[in-house]
Amino acid sequence: MQRRKFIRGLFTGSAVVAGSGIPGGFVAAEKKLIAEAPFKMKFSPDFNIFSALPGKDVVDQIKWGYDQGFRAWESTFLKRRPVEEQERISKAVQQKGMEFGQFVGTYTFEHVTFAGKNAALREKVLEEVRASVEIAKRMNTKYIHNVLGLADPKLQHDFQMANAIELLKRVADIYEPHGLVSVMESMNHKINHPGMFLHTIPQAYALAKAVNSPSVKVLFDFYHVQIEEGNILPTLDYAWDEIAYMQIGDTPGRKEPTTGEINFKNVLQHIYNKGYRGFMGMEHGVSKPGREGEQNVLKAYRSIDPV
Repeated sequence: MQRRKFIRGLFTGSAVVAGSGIPGGFVAAEKKLIAEAPFKMKFSPDFNIFSALPGKDVVDQIKWGYDQGFRAWESTFLKRRPVEEQERISKAVQQKGMEFGQFVGTYTFEHVTFAGKNAALREKVLEEVRASVEIAKRMNTKYIHNVLGLADPKLQHDFQMANAIELLKRVADIYEPHGLVSVMESMNHKINHPGMFLHTIPQAYALAKAVNSPSVKVLFDFYHVQIEEGNILPTLDYAWDEIAYMQIGDTPGRKEPTTGEINFKNVLQHIYNKGYRGFMGMEHGVSKPGREGEQNVLKAYRSIDPV
């Protein structure tokens, strides 16, 4: 009798999964537990990825992201947000025991900055770099993504490299006392950013080697690398010692993993096996709108997380 009562209580309020003899409530709980397990890779959403599921409030998104297994966050255009909102974001991240990754300190898609000799433009870069120090402290992060601007079509490439090295050394002088790291991203010329100065990983690697500072490193964005040069794993391996940050986006389309041609399952397993435990920024759009699209993003990241 006692055994019958126990079994009856066990099944109360839970439908039995057809043909299995297992309470449906238990299956749902098990799925929920698996869905909420922390990712092994430090996947870092931005605020443009999820909004239909958690809502549009930045703190709600961070808390929801934690519940889905994310342990990091980033915000490329964080500096556009009011200080009060930055503080809310930082507080929410730290309260959940998460980490905050990159934000952009200085950028332009219109001017020749690092590659040129225009004194006013170069000084503006340094002003924005100095301002980014305070933002980094506010966010409790050390990674600032600084965009190197346009190439100068009238200036020989090696001269442009020399100009960029000089300015990057001045950036390093600002960041080094604070333990901060400027990461520079190569941007493809073929689809998104024709005319940008920095467009290949070998070029970024050469710049980092020339500056020779722990405060100037490479951001490896898989979307841009695949379009501009391909050969992802050998390129990654060669530049490994200067890479401090990585970002994901599949191609074509710059949407979530599994929507394009990059085999992120193999790529991320390779990276994980090499010992990388840093940020993996989710620098992409969503292939389908609404809740279904965001659920697909979650499934995609579960499917590529290393084992």
